[in-house]
Formats: sequence, C-alpha cells, structure tokens
Amino acid sequence: MKYISTNGATAPTTLREALLAGLAPDGGLYVAESSVRHDLRTFDDCDDLPAVAARFLTPFFAGDDALEAPLPLICRRSLDIETPLVGLGEGSSLLELFHGPTAAFKDYGARFLANSLAALRPEDAHAKPLTILVATSGDTGSAVAAAFHGLPGFRVVILYPDGRVSKRQAHQLGCFGDNILALRVPDGFDRCQALVKQAFGDADLRERVPLSSANSISLGRLLPQATYYAHAALRHHRKTGRSLSFVVPTGNLGNAVAALMAREAGLPIARIVFATNANRTVPEFIQSGAYRGRPSVATLANAMDVGDPSNVARLRFMMAQDPSLAAALSAVSIDDETIRARIRAGERDYGQVFCPHTACAIEALEQERQRGAKDDLCAVATAHPAKFDDVVEPLVGHAVTPPKALAVMLNRPAASEPLPPQFEALKERLLRL
Repeated sequence: MKYISTNGATAPTTLREALLAGLAPDGGLYVAESSVRHDLRTFDDCDDLPAVAARFLTPFFAGDDALEAPLPLICRRSLDIETPLVGLGEGSSLLELFHGPTAAFKDYGARFLANSLAALRPEDAHAKPLTILVATSGDTGSAVAAAFHGLPGFRVVILYPDGRVSKRQAHQLGCFGDNILALRVPDGFDRCQALVKQAFGDADLRERVPLSSANSISLGRLLPQATYYAHAALRHHRKTGRSLSFVVPTGNLGNAVAALMAREAGLPIARIVFATNANRTVPEFIQSGAYRGRPSVATLANAMDVGDPSNVARLRFMMAQDPSLAAALSAVSIDDETIRARIRAGERDYGQVFCPHTACAIEALEQERQRGAKDDLCAVATAHPAKFDDVVEPLVGHAVTPPKALAVMLNRPAASEPLPPQFEALKERLLRL
C-alpha cells in the first residue's frame, strides 16, 4: 500500500515514510492511495481486539518490509486493552475506551504508534533521537507521554493550552519527566496545533531536530483507532445480525474519521453521528457543505475545544472519493448547560457517571431517539470521568474514584514550562533539547 497527501502535491510514499514524517511535505495529511474492503469472513477466527486489528490492518501495511512482518506483535503489545460494550437500554449501548494507562481512548493509538516507530528506529546508538512533537487539547499528550516514556531513541515535546485542560489532565502531562517535556502555551489548542504544523514546515528545524507527529494527523494514530470500531461492530453483528451506528464525541476529528474508515472498509457500521461541544465548525460543515474554521471556544468538554480541526482534510477527501458517504453522516453541537444536565442525570438514567465528552455523545444519542431513530446506537465513552473531577464531582454530588493507573500518575510530582505563543520561541526550545 502507498500513501498520498490530501493536498495532492506529494508523490506516493511508503507507510514507513508516512509514519516517520507525520505530516506530508505539502502540508496535507496522509491517506491510503487505494481503498480497502474486507469480507466479514476474514475475521471469522478473530475474537479479541489485537487479532481483529492485525487482520484489519494487514492491507494497510502490505508491502512495507519493516512493518508488515511485526504487525501482529505490534497489535498484541499495543491493543491489549479492554473495550467493553455496555448496554444502556433497548437498542443503545456504550463503547468504553478509557481502560488504558491514561484512562482515555488516545491510549490505543499512542501505544500503537510508539511500537510502530520503535520497529523503524535504526539500531545505531549514535543516531539522533526522534522528537515526537504533539499539540494536545487534553488527553492526547498524556497518552503519547505514557507510550513513549523511557523508550530509547525517542523524546516527546507536548504543547497544551494553559488553563484550558483539567487540573488532572495538566498533572498527567507534567508527571513523566525523563524524555518527556510539557510546554504550556497561553492560548487555545488551535494555537498549539498551528505551532506544531509550523515546526513541521520548517526545513531548517527538521534538519537539525528530526521530528515526527503523534497527533491524530499521524497515520500511526488513525489506523489503530479504526480497529476498535471494527471490533465493536463485529461483536454486535455476531450477537444480533445487525449493523451498529456510532455516536462519536469529537474535536480534531481523528476518532470520528477512524470510525468512517472502519465503515468504508466494509465493517457492519450503519451510520455515524459526530457529537461536538459548542465549537460548531464540524456540524455546520456537515449540514451546509461549506467549511469555515474559526478560533476555538472554551467549554466543559475541553478535549474537544477545536475550532479548525486538522482531520477535516481527511473527511473531505473521503467524501470526495465516496459521495454517498454524506448520507451516513450527521453532526450535532451540545452546549455546556446540556452537558451539565446529562452528567447530573447519568446515574439516574443509566447507572453511569460520564465525563463531559461522553455526556455529549449520550445527549446526541438521545436526540437521535427523540427524532425517531430505530437503529442500534452506540455512544463512545472517550475518557474516564475521574480525569474531570473538577467538572463532574460537583454535578454528581460525590467523589469519583480514579482508576488505579490514573491514581499512580496523580501521586507523582509534575512540572511544565511556559512557552510564548510564537514559533520562534518553540524553535529555540526545540534546538535546546
């Protein structure tokens, strides 16, 4: 399989080169040059997520000598995380993706990317370390830090918006040390993302500091995320004989595009609803067909505070390739007051405490039901509510116990550095690594 840029000005390249580069030279995002379509019988002997993932990803890795052979091992090492499908009532369910080491769905893709890049690293002890440069609106940074922490030949630099992540998220970002550096930027996520893109576009910097990405712009994040949708859809289909529709809380659109990739590859997925917060860029695009990025708005669901999502480039590419895709998509924006109401009612209505992002998906699911939707709907739970204790606990009226791995991180000391929101400051700091 070869990979091309959504901007169309980069020659087809290998998966190896696409993973190492992160962003295409023309500023676009890498996508598969040809479509992949699976027969469901392909997965007949696959039960757990690592097995489904290895089978699902085989065509995407085909022809890459450095990655095709170790793919099953990469999947086994990276994706041995639970993905429970929890019933929420007749025809509705919840896909829990927060059982990894940092209690967020980002763990699946981050661990997969780390193991893939480790397979590509030269054995030369004198080779320059690869710097993983990542912007985060909350959960990506800690997942990437956990995945690469202590990994020889790698260092991670995280940019996050100061004051616009939860206190526990900020603590996670700064609790690793060693080969992990957290930089807090006095501006929103979109500025952090713009700085990262500018760094990848600076040829002088990349010559002096080898860079790669771990944001959802990276294929190494996107491809494995498609596999838990494939796995969930297969489980549901085997049990019921029906396709599953997903309601995905989304900000930078990586998780949502991953669900679309699984559907386009032939998995039994009926339709996909994008649930956003008050940042309405994506719902407006889906409804009108006209895209207008804008500065992000701060909300309770801070990990989705994205006004100009990068993965719109992949979404538009996919819609151009398959015009029928638009009929399977919808999007809805959920305001803060409605998020609060859903969190308050979670235990009463479902016996569940939801994080703000999952609450967006639950609200979107209920709106679908109110509009008469009869299909099997699965909301996606993207993070454990204990990561957002400052928002969730006052609403539910009691403490939310952190999972064990999160509790360990919260007991470590944490530190971060301030970074002015100018590219010159970021470049100078990267050169001092």
